[in-house]
Amino acid sequence: MSTENELSTPVATADNDYSADKIKILEGLEAVRKRPGMYIGDTGVRGLHHCVYEIVDNSIDEALAGFARNIHVTIHVDNSVTVEDDGRGIPVGIHKTAGVSAVEVVMTKLHAGGKFNEEGGAYKVSGGLHGVGAAVVNALSESLHVEVRQNGKVYKQSYKRGVPVGPLKEVGVTDKRGTISTFKPDPEIFEVVEFSADTLANRLRELAFLNSGLRITLTDERQEPAKTQDYCYDGGLVQFVEHINKSKQKLHEKVIYFSHSKDYLSIDIAMQWNDSYTETISSYVNNINTIEGGTHVSGFRTALTRVVNKYIQETGLGKNLKEDGLTGDDIREGLACVISAKVPEPQFEGQTKTKLGNSEVEGFVNTTVYEKLVDYFELNPAIAKRIIQKAVDAAIARIAARKARDLTRRKTALDWGGLPGKMADCQEKDPALCEIYLVEGDSAGGSAKQGRDRKNQAILPLKGKILNVEKARFDKMLSFEEIKVLITALGAGIGKDDFDINKIRYHKIVIMTDADVDGSHIRTLLLTFFYRQMPQVIERGYLYIAQPPLYKVKKGQKERYLKNENDLAEHLLASGLEGMQIKAGGKVLASSQALSSLKAASRFSKSIDRVARKLHPELLRSLVTHGVGPSTLENKERFQEIMVKIAKHAQEREIPFEFTLDKDPEHNAWVATAHSVIHGSKRVAPINVATLDSPEYEELCKHYQAMLAMGDGPYTVTIEGKPEITCATGEELAEKVVELAKSGMVIQRYKGLGEMNPEQLWETTMDPARRTFLKVSVEDAVDADGIFSVLMGDQVEPRRQFIEENALRVRNLDI
Repeated sequence: MSTENELSTPVATADNDYSADKIKILEGLEAVRKRPGMYIGDTGVRGLHHCVYEIVDNSIDEALAGFARNIHVTIHVDNSVTVEDDGRGIPVGIHKTAGVSAVEVVMTKLHAGGKFNEEGGAYKVSGGLHGVGAAVVNALSESLHVEVRQNGKVYKQSYKRGVPVGPLKEVGVTDKRGTISTFKPDPEIFEVVEFSADTLANRLRELAFLNSGLRITLTDERQEPAKTQDYCYDGGLVQFVEHINKSKQKLHEKVIYFSHSKDYLSIDIAMQWNDSYTETISSYVNNINTIEGGTHVSGFRTALTRVVNKYIQETGLGKNLKEDGLTGDDIREGLACVISAKVPEPQFEGQTKTKLGNSEVEGFVNTTVYEKLVDYFELNPAIAKRIIQKAVDAAIARIAARKARDLTRRKTALDWGGLPGKMADCQEKDPALCEIYLVEGDSAGGSAKQGRDRKNQAILPLKGKILNVEKARFDKMLSFEEIKVLITALGAGIGKDDFDINKIRYHKIVIMTDADVDGSHIRTLLLTFFYRQMPQVIERGYLYIAQPPLYKVKKGQKERYLKNENDLAEHLLASGLEGMQIKAGGKVLASSQALSSLKAASRFSKSIDRVARKLHPELLRSLVTHGVGPSTLENKERFQEIMVKIAKHAQEREIPFEFTLDKDPEHNAWVATAHSVIHGSKRVAPINVATLDSPEYEELCKHYQAMLAMGDGPYTVTIEGKPEITCATGEELAEKVVELAKSGMVIQRYKGLGEMNPEQLWETTMDPARRTFLKVSVEDAVDADGIFSVLMGDQVEPRRQFIEENALRVRNLDI
């Protein structure tokens, strides 16, 4: 049978039956539910939070138009979200074309809104370019309720998965105005439906910076008591730049700020140089973060370069540079800048709106920045000189780095012969299938080389700690041997002009360091390198962190690897309960209930030790067991009665402890000043609202309540063939269970990856079927920049403050 005959004789199958009735038309919001990723990016964490941003953006549009001054976002216990503003409210009248209320049109029709009216829309500028936000959120919500306060009346309408439950109804009267939208994400659509308060806070704080005077409040009712964060910045962009530079040494104290409007275009720019070696330009159009920049950013950069070069020619400040001159990168080194443009008809690249394309904006920004900066430099010659001197220093470093960079480029891994000597490459040449492990030291590197899959896993051992690039200029970085080795291995070059992400040889770059303090430090140094010098690696999702185990436990023939202290503690509890019967109040506890409560008891004990810095641990324990909370401080007699009991208990246990009771006028409550002795030294600490309202104390109470779920003590433990054991408290019981579990068990703690043999390293950390990786991503660029500056920069004070504020939140501490 010939190939021609096979091709000329079509086979009738169901797949070939392609006719007009196979074309399906998705009506209304059905398309949104069918393809949600087209409208919100994805159905994961990012898409979930994007829904909140879409509703908030509608309220922001009211603020831009000058009608709203307050926006309140609330996360409810059931993970529904309410967005409330005091704007004009969505129009409630009947829409002439649709025949239903304008509220229903906005909530159920795509591309419907107050920005499309050719006779003059409701908004001169708007973040919601396509008018799909509210309707898309409605379509992807299990339920949505909208309330409009307008003209002294209250109107309400509810929806289920985008479909109106009934028409818009007038339900009451009010002296307020605005729109309240409450929606609950649909679990049929979203992979996760739990909102992150921190993620929302970052965006809301950003919006408050961009709209000076606008007050945005975020309340998380899932905490007890509810936590509220308030954002309002009268200084606007100036305070935004101060926030970016808060952990950096400023080159000039006052932020440079100017704004200008022409026709319907307006531009606001705030800028300040610091002594770092990176530029941070955050750009926005109608409050939308244009992370890829666009014409407003290119206009700014061009003008800045023109102004500085003009000033150099007139003053002769850069004469030492000769023919090289200053580049834009030199001038922007250490620059922190926020650009906010208002554009009536912005042209973005797709619904994600990451890059502005309006050509008229570039010329407008260019002219504005040039004129304003020329005037500023003339009026502030001392500041201009400092800025230019930093740029000149950057240019000298750039010229000095040229030879090193050229050498690195010549030795690029694309030559295949220029790979680092200790590197073991893989056989696969398709980058999408290749992995490279950045391993700490030759010992671990040797195990990794022997245990890997040679087909697609490459190993690069790194000697010691790499250079902290947060404190080093580009030329110094390129002279550091381990960084040159890393750049060569990855094969994509380095520097803004030479780095090409499309040439990178591995689409999985895995940082694999020891599970100890030194390993964490090396990991942080590598993260700093990628974030500062190869951010595209993180943006593309190519960077991962391996999760090697810290412990190996063996009992009999059974072996298990455990990632950290917490996993070990839980494993010991689970192992100890095997073959054990526990009774509380004469009732036998179910093993699942006992395990859950004992885990809580173990966490309670560890948390007591961690939190008890000034208060004696026994005093802290007594406060929790007596149910003392912020409300207790409102009743003097009740509070005093409990404190007397605690003092008596302390005396019985020979713990020196006294207290005095005073009024706390700030919180209209009482405060007890506790005097105790810890490890021979006297400690004085207040027991007040701040103490009892802290996250640490709340966590203690939560663990204690979970421990009590197995009932009050004493507890009796029965194991076949052994005497019965009695424990007075849940904590004592947890300790006894762990002690019994350790009997006959061998626990090995790995100090480093090099202690594992190749087979162990493969099965615990490198085997795709069993390993666990953490994918590195950046949710908030401004916050990430600040954290790297605080932890890795030169300024000691911000780092000390960060450690003091976050020390008690540490969960994995290796001592």
